[in-house]
Amino acid sequence: MISGLTMEQRRCEMRRARGWFLRCVVAVFLWSAASAQIRYSISEEVNEGTAVGNIAKDLGLDKSTLKDRKYRIVSSNADPLFHVNQNDGVLYVSRKIDREEVCAQSSTCLMNLKTVLENPLEVHYVGVEVLDINDHSPSFPERETTLDISESVLPGARFPLKASRDPDGGPFSVQQYKLSPNNNFRLEVKDKGEDGKIPILIVHKSLDREAAGIHTLVLTALDGGKPPKSGTMNIIVRLLDVNDNAPVFSQDVYSVMLDENAPIGKTVIQVNATDLDEGPNGDVVYSFSNSVSHRLLNIFDLNAITGEISVKGLINYEEKDKYEIEIQASDKGLASLSTQKSVIIKIVDVNDNAPEIEVTSFSNAIAEDSRPGTTVALISVNDFDSGLNGKVICSIVEDAPFALIPSSQDNMFSLVTKSPLDREKQSQYVLTVTAKDAGEPPLSSEKTIHVVVSDVNDNSPEFSQSPYTFYITEANEPGTSVFSVKALDRDENDNARITYHILRDGEGNKLTSYLNINSETGDILALKSFDFETLKTFQFQVVATDSGAPSLSSNVTVHVFILDQNDNAPVILYPVSSNGSAEGVEEIPRNVNAGHLVTKVRAYDADIGYNGWLLFSLQEVTAHSLFGLDRYTGQIRTLRSFTETDEAEHKLLILVKDNGNVSLSATATVVVKLVEPREAFAAADVKSASKDDEDNNVTFYLMITLGSVSTLFLISIIVLIAMQCSKSTDYTSKYLQETNYDGTLCHSIQYRSGDKRYMLVGPRMSIGSTIVPGSHANTLVLPDRRGTSTEMQFKSFSNILE
Repeated sequence: MISGLTMEQRRCEMRRARGWFLRCVVAVFLWSAASAQIRYSISEEVNEGTAVGNIAKDLGLDKSTLKDRKYRIVSSNADPLFHVNQNDGVLYVSRKIDREEVCAQSSTCLMNLKTVLENPLEVHYVGVEVLDINDHSPSFPERETTLDISESVLPGARFPLKASRDPDGGPFSVQQYKLSPNNNFRLEVKDKGEDGKIPILIVHKSLDREAAGIHTLVLTALDGGKPPKSGTMNIIVRLLDVNDNAPVFSQDVYSVMLDENAPIGKTVIQVNATDLDEGPNGDVVYSFSNSVSHRLLNIFDLNAITGEISVKGLINYEEKDKYEIEIQASDKGLASLSTQKSVIIKIVDVNDNAPEIEVTSFSNAIAEDSRPGTTVALISVNDFDSGLNGKVICSIVEDAPFALIPSSQDNMFSLVTKSPLDREKQSQYVLTVTAKDAGEPPLSSEKTIHVVVSDVNDNSPEFSQSPYTFYITEANEPGTSVFSVKALDRDENDNARITYHILRDGEGNKLTSYLNINSETGDILALKSFDFETLKTFQFQVVATDSGAPSLSSNVTVHVFILDQNDNAPVILYPVSSNGSAEGVEEIPRNVNAGHLVTKVRAYDADIGYNGWLLFSLQEVTAHSLFGLDRYTGQIRTLRSFTETDEAEHKLLILVKDNGNVSLSATATVVVKLVEPREAFAAADVKSASKDDEDNNVTFYLMITLGSVSTLFLISIIVLIAMQCSKSTDYTSKYLQETNYDGTLCHSIQYRSGDKRYMLVGPRMSIGSTIVPGSHANTLVLPDRRGTSTEMQFKSFSNILE
């Protein structure tokens, strides 16, 4: 029994081994079937339900099990293009297929279908190639285009036209262009590869606007179908008058390298064309050529005025590594001339990660007296790239007194001072730290660091002027500000806060005791009024001190000049009576002629300039027709000869006035008495004697001398009178006027007796009176009366002896 069980177990094991072998064979078969590819082809636009192929037959599938095992096509599309019949395994078209919609203009339109069987799961891949048919006609972007061409254009001139587009691909796309028959133009086609064929209109022979101003052409585009389909565009060529020069580009070849991921708006290159014509015919505008595809127009932009080509869309090196753009330069002439030039833009792959800069430790302010080598900040740089792209070099852009010192640790730098600082020259620095990796091309990033230089009291105050010169009008009001000094300190805060004081040394100017200064503003006050007549100028020193520690100071010399003010009234020097009033009596002979000098009013003013310039005027006079007054000299003269009816005494009131802004004045009274000639002679003698008595301040010796002279003078008078009495009765006497003597300083009476001429001199003012130089001719200085009186007495005596 045990043997029977053993045999049964062996038979079971053999059955299990055979089952495992069969399953392996089936799995291998299924695997080989799943990996097999079945490919069908079908034309586009076939009707719905058209059979593509028998998948079950071609794959060797049992048709009876297709429905049970749910044979189907797996697709994510809600409206699939194909379906499989589970009864016979035939692949059918579910709806019309538009190859241009499914595959655009690809050369091969292959659709991969995934079919599955369940229980067990089997996957089969089926490829269906959709074949293109000529179901589209070529079409132009415009039904009609107009070309303005100058009549002076030479044969061979080329005018690119807009290409026709045909959604069909391969041989059914646009294959050729034809131009309607004409005698002036021919057509050339340029193959641009994937951009298609571009028609170019070429001038065949010279044009003549006067013979034919407009040419109408028809451009026909033909595809490769049999029969071919076509599309047309009307070309209107207008001939304009001569514009002789077309724009010329400055370079034969324009080529530039552009990094991928360039930012929108970045200038790629600037083309430049010039036109030798003038006016609108020489103004150049730029545009893309008609041959430029719409794809390029979405990536690049062209400035029509400057010729700058800039980035408009995303630049991707992996998508395309080179662009060739046709640029057209046209003038603004009535018949615009244009020139085309190719611009080649090569895209360069970039290093995508820029370094990152981090300031780990930073001292915001550093003293200006810091030594070179002082650390300002610690900077760490990180770059996520590896290798050379992650190797970073750090530097400072500006030329500043700072340097970056590499640390022992990679990508760590110390920002230190490399030369002395001066806050007054530059109080802060804006440093730009640049980190650049070693990639090709390298990427860099920047970090701005603001370093403030703190102040140290290293500058003394500086006065705005040195020395100062001020002018003060006399009679200033005590306690008010008369002038101000100002000093500046290039330091800041307390180091620049300035206080002022006046330097008062014991042996210096005593006038500083009458001055006070505002310590904060520098305003200087006068504690007393200044008088020009007693003080005209002085100087002192002001010290400016800052508030630093230690403080610094500087001083300046201040020169002060006192300006005159009209504060002195005129003083009458003559006439002056014995009681000190400005009154005087003048006696003149009645028989004097017109123009006779009666007397001269003399005055002076202690002021200077216009304030001391005196003018004389008659305020009151008993007879206006008898006397006149010189307004500048003060001389009183007769205006006419006296008559018997004129009164014997006349009173004149003279006003003496200065020329100040507010005029000051004084008055003098002169009484003029008319006497007979003999009385005038006697009066003159009496006045001379009384004048001598007034000089009581002379020395004793001079008194004796004067007494002797007076005695001799009296004897001479007596002798003279006796001689006159002894003369014959035909004696005549006449008073004569000396024409060469103005009589301003003294009076004289002259007469003749026979062949003798006599002159009596009576003192009124000193003969030696002089005008002080520099007094503006208004200050009269009287000389020593002792010498003058003696001189006049001797002069009188000598005249008599003649």
